[in-house]
Amino acid sequence: MLKFRLILVSLAISTAIPASALISFPAIAQEHPASFADLVEKLSPAVVNISTTQKIKTGNMMGNMQFQFPDNPEMEPFRDFFERFAGPQGMQPMEQDVQSLGSGFIIDASGYVITNNHVVDEAFEITVTLTDNTKYKAKIIGRDKKTDLALLKIEAKKDLPFVNLGDSDAMRVGDWVIAIGNPFGLGGSVTQGIISARQRSINSGPLDDFLQTDAPINRGNSGGPLFNTKGEVIGINSAIFSPSMGGGSVGIGFAIPTSLAKPVISQLKEFGRTHRGWLGVKIQEVSEEIADSVGLEKAAGALVLEVSKDSPADKAGIVAGDIITNYDGKEITEMRYLPRMVAETKEGKTVPITFWHKNASKTTQITIKELDEKADEAQNNVDDNNGDKQRNSPEGENLLGMDVAPLSAQLRAKLRLDDKKNGLVVLDVMNNSEAAKRGLQRGDVIIDVNNEPLKSVADLKDAFAKARKAGRKFALLKISRKNEEAFLTLPLGDKK
Repeated sequence: MLKFRLILVSLAISTAIPASALISFPAIAQEHPASFADLVEKLSPAVVNISTTQKIKTGNMMGNMQFQFPDNPEMEPFRDFFERFAGPQGMQPMEQDVQSLGSGFIIDASGYVITNNHVVDEAFEITVTLTDNTKYKAKIIGRDKKTDLALLKIEAKKDLPFVNLGDSDAMRVGDWVIAIGNPFGLGGSVTQGIISARQRSINSGPLDDFLQTDAPINRGNSGGPLFNTKGEVIGINSAIFSPSMGGGSVGIGFAIPTSLAKPVISQLKEFGRTHRGWLGVKIQEVSEEIADSVGLEKAAGALVLEVSKDSPADKAGIVAGDIITNYDGKEITEMRYLPRMVAETKEGKTVPITFWHKNASKTTQITIKELDEKADEAQNNVDDNNGDKQRNSPEGENLLGMDVAPLSAQLRAKLRLDDKKNGLVVLDVMNNSEAAKRGLQRGDVIIDVNNEPLKSVADLKDAFAKARKAGRKFALLKISRKNEEAFLTLPLGDKK
């Protein structure tokens, strides 16, 4: 079966190769022009190549193999050789300079350049090359990992050619676009295509909102501009889907829309970093099954998984299990829209927020704080390993394909849980049961069902019975695994 990969389209090589650009379309439906030549001639001088040098640690030529000599006098003559070339000293990782490249574009005459964060990440030397082969050393003004954007600055003794940022929100599926760049280091190349889709999520981060294009995009295109037929930048190339490790184009490329990029670039230019709003919640998508389990009419909004202590959400009375359905007057049709709405809210602004809480809709006012980016990154490491496996216990009882039991002192010790964590531990899961299909594993702790906390097996039976009586087809379980929490649904069936 052919498998597609998501590839960040910067190019890593041993020698500098020019980067590439993207293609964009007009805001109003237009006929295909007879030629893009005049537009290309005007825009090309502002599209630049970005080459970087990074230091990476690599193993030595022995491949980091470990050697241990037996206690044998016959091996003594060889010991010195192996200790020198493959022993502890020879096995130390080596640092190697690696060059990579991407694309970028100049946005004003003074020399500000936009590119992707992953193009310049960890770089200690950055060179920007113009179309006339003039080279400049660049410094990083600011970077933003969440949107994969970076702002650079080059110093020239003259005004530099530049392009303007346009309105990506005005772009429609089917609009023409053009790309100018250097895919695979082939030199100034121009391609054309259309906008294939808008508001694409490719699971690259919390602020996913990509333009999709069928314009040929390949390795070396990262950070390049996506132009509409007015000559305005409406996107910054970032990634492609490709069936090969080489990253060849199959007509599925993604660009960061300027509607998302403009405020980020403005903040990087002014402060050297971003200032984002913070609500203080971890969220997950609301499926039809989750909506059914909590009595919500449709699958929309953002399910609150966790609320940070003393956060704006905490002070507003939002708790885990609530579903945020409206933020600042805007309906949350999909979970992924909420992070961007909050991020673009200024610190100190008070906004109305509507959420579904225990079978009723509530609205309150909430004052947004500023996100601590470093603290936020530290919390993003999720452990996906299975919980400690437990043997069946006489105290366990099978419900819906899983053996559960109260958290005893012995089980707490095995699972390394503190006394504050309450619920039922999953001792075993039957093969091919609904519990297994939904991802429940031995060692998971079921904290609550339909927002009702559990202390005994009787509580779990009670929760299932109440859900059935209310006409629900699914129960909403909050589970803890390796101290990470998540929600999942479990079909109730007709049996108790």
